[in-house]
Amino acid sequence: MKIGIDTFACDGGKSGIGAYLLHLLKRLPRFEERYELFGWEFDQYTFADAAPDADFVPFGSGNGIFADTLWHLFRYPDFSRTRGYDLCFFPAANRSLPSSSGCPTVGTVHDLAAYRGPRRNREHLGALLRMVMPNSLRSLDRVIAVSDWVKNELVEVARVPESRIEVIHDGVDLAAFHPRQRNEESVVLIQPFSFRRPYILYAARLEHPVKNHVGLIKAFEIFKARTKHPHRLVLAGAERKGAEAIKRAAARSPYRNDIFFTGYFPLKNLPELYAGADVVVIPSRYEGFGMGALEAMASGVPVAVARAASLPETAEHAALYFDPDDPEDMADRIVTFTTDRECYREYRKRGLERAQLFSWDKTAERTFAVLRDTVGR
Repeated sequence: MKIGIDTFACDGGKSGIGAYLLHLLKRLPRFEERYELFGWEFDQYTFADAAPDADFVPFGSGNGIFADTLWHLFRYPDFSRTRGYDLCFFPAANRSLPSSSGCPTVGTVHDLAAYRGPRRNREHLGALLRMVMPNSLRSLDRVIAVSDWVKNELVEVARVPESRIEVIHDGVDLAAFHPRQRNEESVVLIQPFSFRRPYILYAARLEHPVKNHVGLIKAFEIFKARTKHPHRLVLAGAERKGAEAIKRAAARSPYRNDIFFTGYFPLKNLPELYAGADVVVIPSRYEGFGMGALEAMASGVPVAVARAASLPETAEHAALYFDPDDPEDMADRIVTFTTDRECYREYRKRGLERAQLFSWDKTAERTFAVLRDTVGR
């Protein structure tokens, strides 16, 4: 069986979708199956370590949503026919997808943030992709949704038949994300950064307003004014649409000296960053799965999350919840974790137990079963 794997829109392995593909490639079975990756030329070696036995078919040096969309609309159909694939797999199906194919197709949808909620909260995909994406999703033979929340959106928003959707949760790498020994040092050194403890962490791209950094900054101000605690706020993530509004909110804050931006933070160093945090807060108004909550739990750090989108599905009883549009409510949860040590220990325990239910091995096994079943239809 020859399977083509699309690497377009996987951000060179640096984003959540990129990490998703890397984890799958490391675990997909290699018996009678052959895998061939295809994408932009600059990604030729991105996935080489995860799939050393897979060939890579490069295409020029294009980049961005518009270039990806044009390639899939006009070049992919002939390409898929000439390569002789038994099936093509699209790990970033909510961002990059053809309207037709010369072979069966399976795509993973991580969210439909470009179509949900007020327009100002939506992820920007460009007008062309926004028009063709729902039809393209319906043209897939099978669709993998990373949560029941995303499955419901596929049915309601894109009108994908429910019978064609399989929910397969993401995993968490427990070998990387786990509790670490905390010594007496007041500084966590993660080159090229140093973080003074104690700190509250939110690891997400700086995208306003959907990721709700401004709401967290307001909640942090309330928390500091109320408790006088020495905690700092660490915001780890690359700058995206609306990052200037987040930076302005931090600059205006009376506690601006306690707010630290890291910029893009290497995925390989995230486990140390999580493990060193006192509390992790996820105020996002929209998440297709809630990987940050899971990684924090696996690291032995209690989590406060917004009561929004898929976050309750991911965290269930292992987190404290708040209204993402109410900074006072958010601040209350931070105060609880930093003042009530019994509550802190209880939710740390719950989080560790919850994280054990998710594994990339299970995700890869179920994903390959869908691929194999689709070829057999």
